[in-house]
Amino acid sequence: MPPNFYFITMNITRENIDTLNAVVKIDIAKADYSENVEKILANYRKTANIPGFRKGQVPMGLVKKQYGKSVLADEVNKTLQEALGKYLTDEKLDVLGSPLPKAQDDLDWSQEDFSFEFEIGLSPEFEIKLKAKKALTKYTITADKKMIDDQLINIQKQYGKLVAKTAVTKDDEVTGVFFNDAEGIEATATVTLDKLKGKSNSKAFLGANVDDVLTLGTKGLFNDAQDLMTYLKVDHDTAHGLDIQVTFTISEVNTRELADLDQDLFDKLFGPGVVTSVTELRAKITEDAEKQFIQQADQKFLNDVTEHLVENTKFDLPVQFLKKWIQTAGETELDEAQAKAEFEKSEKSMRYQLIESKLVVDNSLQVNFEDLKAYTSEMIKGQMAQYGQMNPTEKEIEDIVARVLSNQEEVKRISEQLTSQKLLEFYKENANFKDKKLTYEAFVKEVYGK
Repeated sequence: MPPNFYFITMNITRENIDTLNAVVKIDIAKADYSENVEKILANYRKTANIPGFRKGQVPMGLVKKQYGKSVLADEVNKTLQEALGKYLTDEKLDVLGSPLPKAQDDLDWSQEDFSFEFEIGLSPEFEIKLKAKKALTKYTITADKKMIDDQLINIQKQYGKLVAKTAVTKDDEVTGVFFNDAEGIEATATVTLDKLKGKSNSKAFLGANVDDVLTLGTKGLFNDAQDLMTYLKVDHDTAHGLDIQVTFTISEVNTRELADLDQDLFDKLFGPGVVTSVTELRAKITEDAEKQFIQQADQKFLNDVTEHLVENTKFDLPVQFLKKWIQTAGETELDEAQAKAEFEKSEKSMRYQLIESKLVVDNSLQVNFEDLKAYTSEMIKGQMAQYGQMNPTEKEIEDIVARVLSNQEEVKRISEQLTSQKLLEFYKENANFKDKKLTYEAFVKEVYGK
């Protein structure tokens, strides 16, 4: 059939219930499907294996009797879906979810002409007011002296030498075996005292010697509850609420002799000659830390603008339609109560998706293939640099980019990242905000209350 076949014989009408809901009616006549049905049945006749008849000699009447109704239903459905999809595209209807077919319990497949109705939910029209009356806050996070000092000590510890000892003191690394026969726990671990919670646990270790056996309670043993899983090598369910006694038999006590802040260490960290003094090292650590802080500050700003837009961009949704659509949209059909709960959970993200889509279209922020290639290329170069490949050839980069962009899941993920980046830059240029500079510790306290 020609591409525009349904405009000739197929009648498609739309009844607008209101600004957000409509019903599309599609009338399908015999001429819309009969040619395809006859072709398929003719092929069935050639290949059908029916007792009493040679292959290819089965009477067409018998073929139609056995397969006609299922072939007809299949072809009508295909014709219907193609027509509906093309109609929505041609009419430029911006629909939410998917069209929902109205039930037809009395559908008679012996007739020649059919009518079908679909409920559709339409996207609302709305205006976006990006500038908040009260200015949002855009943070600039700085690395303070204490943070840099602590990082220097961590680097010196990481590259320092382990020196064996016999007794435990405050800053030592203690290796031993956690054991509880009843729970099947026998795990070798290296623990530092700063991981322990409470003075009583630290006191049990301080002054202890190699080969000593300590008895410890698992409840409240570590500052971070996740450490119980790590050090005792138990799963999450076992670790949750675990309140037993374990022994810890000390096999080693070591202290870290700090590495010297010399050229040998600088070269190990950044490559030969990149950093040549402690002052340059501090500057480099500061620079690297604040690059990471930019990502956190940007994410906070993006979240705040998103929240502002959702709260202050008012529009109605076709709620009843969406709840009905949610019932059948997943792998498992939901009842009305479940669909209502799911809608309430997803309403905010649904609203933002509509807002984001409008912002992208209205401000030409769409991601094209050249954008994807350029963004992926820079991402690959950064990843290679982390592994010491500082000067890859253009062909190497192009080959990797081609492989990455051949994966549709990766294309989707990278497109979403790039769209967020474009929106972030748009917000920085157009939103109403005030800058606030503060240290990382102050940022965490102000934003997360920690």
